[in-house]
Amino acid sequence: MLTRSRTRHRLTTALAVFGLLGTGAALQATAGATPARAATTHRVLFDDGHAEEAGNADWIISTSKPDPLGQDSTPSAETDWTGALSSWGVALQKTGSYSLKTATSALTYGGSSSTDLSNFDTLVLPEPNTLFTTAEKTAIMTFVKNGGGLFMISDHTGADRNNDGYDAVEILNDLMTNNSVDSTDPFGFSIDSLSISSDYPSAISDSTDPVLHGSFGTVSKSLIASGTTATLKPADNSAVKGLLYRTGYSGNTGAFFLTSTFGSGRVAFWGDSSPIDDGTGQSGNTLYDGWNDSGATNAALALNATAWLAGAGSSSGGGGGSGTCTAAQLLGNNGFESGSTTWSASSGVITNSTSESARTGSYYAWLDGYGSATTDTLSQSVTIPSGCTTAALSFYLHVDTAETSTSTAYDTLKVQVLNSSGTVLGTLATYSNLNAASGYTQRSFSLASYAGQTVTLKFTGTEGSTLQTSFVIDDTALNVS
Repeated sequence: MLTRSRTRHRLTTALAVFGLLGTGAALQATAGATPARAATTHRVLFDDGHAEEAGNADWIISTSKPDPLGQDSTPSAETDWTGALSSWGVALQKTGSYSLKTATSALTYGGSSSTDLSNFDTLVLPEPNTLFTTAEKTAIMTFVKNGGGLFMISDHTGADRNNDGYDAVEILNDLMTNNSVDSTDPFGFSIDSLSISSDYPSAISDSTDPVLHGSFGTVSKSLIASGTTATLKPADNSAVKGLLYRTGYSGNTGAFFLTSTFGSGRVAFWGDSSPIDDGTGQSGNTLYDGWNDSGATNAALALNATAWLAGAGSSSGGGGGSGTCTAAQLLGNNGFESGSTTWSASSGVITNSTSESARTGSYYAWLDGYGSATTDTLSQSVTIPSGCTTAALSFYLHVDTAETSTSTAYDTLKVQVLNSSGTVLGTLATYSNLNAASGYTQRSFSLASYAGQTVTLKFTGTEGSTLQTSFVIDDTALNVS
């Protein structure tokens, strides 16, 4: 029923939010304090088994391997650990949310080694200089496909530091195109054979991107001091996304930093090792302080990307998507018939009012519909098992409105996915008064790329100052398999 306004029906049922991860701003209804969650440990493995210290390179977080804590268990400055990547490692360690290790032997997945990829959430490949073996490529690709994060850092063509005939460009391209898991351009990009002497690539404008706008700061520029770029191929993988571009380039060419997904995992690529070099390290190496370059924001870029790749992490075993998946529907109280149980919502949103109609049962979620400036929210936290390759979100939506425009969206409903810090990871859809129609329509989206993470699904309805629009939701579901 179309109506210009409605009375707020306050539900007295306490919000029984299970593990809600949204920010306090999302909790607009009165609720009791939620116990604090145990700290999540994001497990990151830095590779040093492929000539990362050859020549004048020093791509390690510490000379203590595999555990950097052996050099200093409570580092506070980059020089407390020795290595050109010590600033990166120390910055993560100081948060208290990361467990860092260094691999010095062959990479494996599903083995018994303490540095086996199944024990980690993210693998960092900082300019590898020897080819990965067939077994290693299978391990890396399977790790990512099953939910792991992969950070690939290249250098310019010809940067063959150990003179074995292969540079990082060739090695990383070989990983993507010559493996037993998927050699059909799985990540949606190829690394260019270039040697760009200098540039300050700029970030795209996207305030919702968690790598460009993450908990470690905002990214504006990076640095090329002899590096390369990548060519995007979205027809092969629609998830590939350029975040920073070489000056004068955009779209599918000249991407200096990019992200993508593969299976349930995530991928990041950086076209030069100079930005991660902090200018300190072992004696005898040629060091360059790109990490603290005043014309760039390389530290924020490296750290935000690490956080994004690690996802929700885990405090115990089974990382890199080595978990299993049981077919199930994951949303609690998905038809709202238990009132506000499991959901967090603005007052009056979850209701059995007869002014609108539920699709099934008696209860439904009604956002906006007041005919005045209003913002209503509805959210629920959910953990998607890392072993799941299918995660289908669906809900039924009915929109009615008093607006008469056929071209202007005065009132909107955003459907978004947020991380544990309340950062928007993605906007699935935006609906408006222009979507008004009789009856309910089912809307569906894939959340497979968030497997292995705990995320918050959030609906935000924003209404203008005059003429009501009601966004009515019922029969939600998140089916995984």
